[in-house]
Amino acid sequence: MADTFRVALTRDFRSDDGTIGWGDIGMAQLEAEPGIEWEFLPVDETPLSPGALAGFDGVMVLGNAVSAESLVGADRLKVVARFGVGYDTIDLDACTAAGVPVTITPDGVRGPMALAAVTLLLSVAHNVRQKDRIVRERRDWSERYRYNGLGLPGKTLGIIGFGNIGREVQRLLAPIGMEVVAYDPYLDPAVAGQAGARLVGIEELMAESDAVVVTAALTPETHHIVNAERLALMKEHAIIVNVARGPLIDQNALAEALLKGRIGGAGLDVLEEEPARDDDPILDADTVLLSPHATGWTDLLAYGNGSGCVRSLLEVARGTRPSHVVVNPAAFDHERWTGVPDAPKTVS
Repeated sequence: MADTFRVALTRDFRSDDGTIGWGDIGMAQLEAEPGIEWEFLPVDETPLSPGALAGFDGVMVLGNAVSAESLVGADRLKVVARFGVGYDTIDLDACTAAGVPVTITPDGVRGPMALAAVTLLLSVAHNVRQKDRIVRERRDWSERYRYNGLGLPGKTLGIIGFGNIGREVQRLLAPIGMEVVAYDPYLDPAVAGQAGARLVGIEELMAESDAVVVTAALTPETHHIVNAERLALMKEHAIIVNVARGPLIDQNALAEALLKGRIGGAGLDVLEEEPARDDDPILDADTVLLSPHATGWTDLLAYGNGSGCVRSLLEVARGTRPSHVVVNPAAFDHERWTGVPDAPKTVS
């Protein structure tokens, strides 16, 4: 490469001591490539301000949003590598118009996030939070008899969004012996059947399931896909788990259902508003297990996501189109990509 290929990492990657707070995210692969330099952006802001990406050829994005204004002055920018699979914080239309492909890292999140869903499901089903409090708060151990759990073998599991993570949840829970129903309007029923699930409508799923796991992408169509009317269809003992995006569930409606004992419990890795407000009613529900959007954060997720981002950056730096799950392939219609070859299937 004749010129230096400059990479920015959004500031939220940086820990207080100046290192990458996620540990090993595969940056050694990037640093080993001649002609590539990387640095943290100077400000942790969302969205990134106009000019923030000026002079950079690629950016690895954690939580900071990229808006149309963020691309102002970013004439050199050739790729946005999203550390994760959610891209609702990225203005895809603006990136496409600028000829900037946006890549995501489904291979990195698949296992860790599916395990996070299973962790929350099993914890809520066995009332782990309540039993921990009995011991920790030195309460009368006779209280434990109030918290008999929900046995999952033989029960029905409903998965909303039967994609990358949803199918892995099904695979992990298969040995338990649960019947699996799934709602995914974009999936061929035959494909779902091969993966071990029966496709049904959303109302049927909510009514049939003893446990519901939400793994769908957040779009205008899926906003509040779990609303008050659909929560009312759930069995009284049923559990709902969300490891995708908070606004997929009407959180006020869920809080009301939990506080009134209309459903058995919930496990939420994500909230509709993050961080939660002090007066958020979901915080008053004793049957919900909460996490600050971090249940799936493990060393494997960090390295898997980081390596996926690095792969995209390396491919572009080497003069090819990024191959790693581009969510806006129309960006390649831009004149800057004319004649640029696809990346080899394997990147060393």
